[in-house]
Amino acid sequence: MRIGLVCPYDLRSHGGVQAQVLGLARWLTEAGHQAYVLAPGTLSDARLAEAELAAERVVSTGGSVAVPYNGSVARVACGPISSARVRRWLADSDLDLLHIHEPITPSASVLALRAADVPVVATFHAAMPGSRSMAAAGRLLGETIARIDEGIAVSRVAAEVVERHLGISPRVIGNGIRMSDFHVPAPSGPWRAGDHPRVTFVGRLRERRKGLEVLLGAVAPIVRRHPDVEICVAGAGVPIPAGPNVRYLGELSEHERNELLSTSDVFVAPHTGRESFGIVLLEALASGATVVASDLPAFAELLTDTAGHVGRIVEAGSSDALASAVIMALAQPVPAVRGRALAARYDWQMIGPAVLDTYLDALTVRAAGRRTG
Repeated sequence: MRIGLVCPYDLRSHGGVQAQVLGLARWLTEAGHQAYVLAPGTLSDARLAEAELAAERVVSTGGSVAVPYNGSVARVACGPISSARVRRWLADSDLDLLHIHEPITPSASVLALRAADVPVVATFHAAMPGSRSMAAAGRLLGETIARIDEGIAVSRVAAEVVERHLGISPRVIGNGIRMSDFHVPAPSGPWRAGDHPRVTFVGRLRERRKGLEVLLGAVAPIVRRHPDVEICVAGAGVPIPAGPNVRYLGELSEHERNELLSTSDVFVAPHTGRESFGIVLLEALASGATVVASDLPAFAELLTDTAGHVGRIVEAGSSDALASAVIMALAQPVPAVRGRALAARYDWQMIGPAVLDTYLDALTVRAAGRRTG
């Protein structure tokens, strides 16, 4: 099939939605389909190589502007120039199906949804139960939303939001990772990093909801128990002053991040809210690290297997609870084989076919002249 993937956010910014669009495009191409990506911004040659995509398969709607959204800053593009480029891309690509991510975002996504004349699958990533913007979209964009033939939500939490505000009953299909990108090396000492324990945080430093301040509040009790602990903080943003045990690494490439995770004893996700999935938790588990995460519904849902929680779930916003959980995780790590087994459920070899089944259902729905909802 010829499949168009639309991302509302600038591809030059690192983000979960961008990563999923590019990862899905790579899997579809490997599976023998023709995948085309439309989004604001452009990809560097290095990131095109990481995504294993030909440059001609990725088309830009132009530059973007920064807009505060969901406790973050999203770079989107919407206007007559972007609209014209979306319509031209749709006309030139001769698609069999359109897969739009975050379809009500005022950017390439909503523009593509309005202009689409082929079957449409939409993936909803956000999970904001009290979202005024999604509620308003449900009231104002009824005819546009009705163009969606099949919906996907990345978690049950996200699905409940979509059902409540938009009246769509999406199927739940999580985000994907490629397990072959992650490895668990043999330890070179008593700890995975060698002769000292390593605790790692990955996230945008400027976003308070990522919980860096919560982690920094937990540093002192962790250091009292493990004076030689190294707390690595990776991500874009201005570092917050901290003690000698905290090491800021800046923004890392995918390869650098994966290498860091493979030598981390504990990965912390002290997020304070507004999370719908948690792909970085899976990446940490796939790398053999023990995960300590806030008790957000999406995190608790993701970090569960038949035996219970894989890792440790702590009260969101509590530095004391986080410190205690990290100390316990260093003493009693989750076996790497268990964490990797959970992460493997989200390998693209599992997620991709589920998405493809949704495409086939959307084609059937459109052929029958009806839509689900």
